[in-house]
Amino acid sequence: MRRSNDAGFTLIELLIVVAIIGIIAAIAVPGLLRARMSGNEASAIGSLRAVNSAQSTFAASCGSGFYAPTLLRLGTPPTVGGGDGFIGTDLNTDPSVKSSYTIAMTPGSAATGAPASCNGAAAGTVVSTYFVSGAPTAGGGVRFFGTNQGATIYQSTAAVPVTQNGAPAGATPIQ
Repeated sequence: MRRSNDAGFTLIELLIVVAIIGIIAAIAVPGLLRARMSGNEASAIGSLRAVNSAQSTFAASCGSGFYAPTLLRLGTPPTVGGGDGFIGTDLNTDPSVKSSYTIAMTPGSAATGAPASCNGAAAGTVVSTYFVSGAPTAGGGVRFFGTNQGATIYQSTAAVPVTQNGAPAGATPIQ
């Protein structure tokens, strides 16, 4: 009599392995989504810090103490001496979408009597204040962010209202 030596897995064993993989995935996926949203929020905060830094550099070296009215103007390199813009190419459009957040700048009033900037902004087009907001796109995050020339970044679970000076209503500063 000859014995059959069938090596392999039974259907029940395969179903058990698939069920275990499904349970592990169900436990891990929500944690991964939260980590992704947290990373998106950290990127938005970093983008707002980059805009504040770029505006400070623009005001000190190019804008005669005034700020650029748009992110596009911050991304424009100086016309004399060349070089790079004041902000990276990932944020040089208005609005910019980066890491599932929409970064938009709202200029304040035009600076009266301001000369032309070194990167081609006409006289009187630079501004004395600005506000930058970070709003999540679908699935990008749950917090909204905002900052102005005071360089404090504020957060809220609702859209941060545009405030050219001081703290936006209903928003708390990030510590």
